[in-house]
Order: sequence, then C-alpha cells, then structure tokens
Amino acid sequence: MKKLLFTITKKDFDIQTFRSGGKGGQHQNKVESGVRIIHRASGAVGESRTDRSQHRNRRFALERLTKSVKFKIWLNQMVHELTSGKTIEERVNEAMAPENLRIEMRGENGEWSCEESIGNKS
Repeated sequence: MKKLLFTITKKDFDIQTFRSGGKGGQHQNKVESGVRIIHRASGAVGESRTDRSQHRNRRFALERLTKSVKFKIWLNQMVHELTSGKTIEERVNEAMAPENLRIEMRGENGEWSCEESIGNKS
C-alpha cells in the first residue's frame, strides 16, 4: 500500500486569470477565461487559454504544470528529502566535512599522490 508523503494545496500556488484573446470573438475578449498557475516552491508554470470555460482552463493549466520539467525535478527532490531525511544542503555539508576531503599533490617525480585527509592533520 502506498504511503502519503506530503500534500500540495491551493495555498502552494498563485492562480492568475486573464483575458485569453485571439479567436472566439467577444466572449474571448471580454471574459477572463485564460488561467496561469504558478507553483511558488518550484517556479513551474502551467497556462491554458484554449477553452471558453475558466474552470476547464484551470484544470488544463494544472495538468500542464504537473507535467513540466521544473515541477518534476522539485517533486523528485522533495521525495528524496522526505525518504532520506536529509536536505541537499545537509548532504553537501556532510560531503564537504574536513574528514571527507583529501589533498592531492604532485610529487618530485611528477606523479600525483594523495595526502591524509584535512580533518586528520594535527
């Protein structure tokens, strides 16, 4: 059975409506049927102006947003953070800890040799 990791609500999005214009005459030019949805955390944008109905355009815009590359990257990062328990910053700090770093120097013979790790130096 699948476990719910997190939820996304309307509060996570900016929803903008606008006049879609173009073909469709007076209805398209006077009614705000176009919808743009922006996910604040990822910066992903979904937009639709194809339908006369704002409700259907809202659904289409949300579908486009969830299929966007930016949103998928953000979603994968969130899932990884929640399942591993570490944020990207924590993983970078752990990898860059002095005990994990090594200094390589070129010796007199021209070959590279690895010195002791930085954290172990006295």
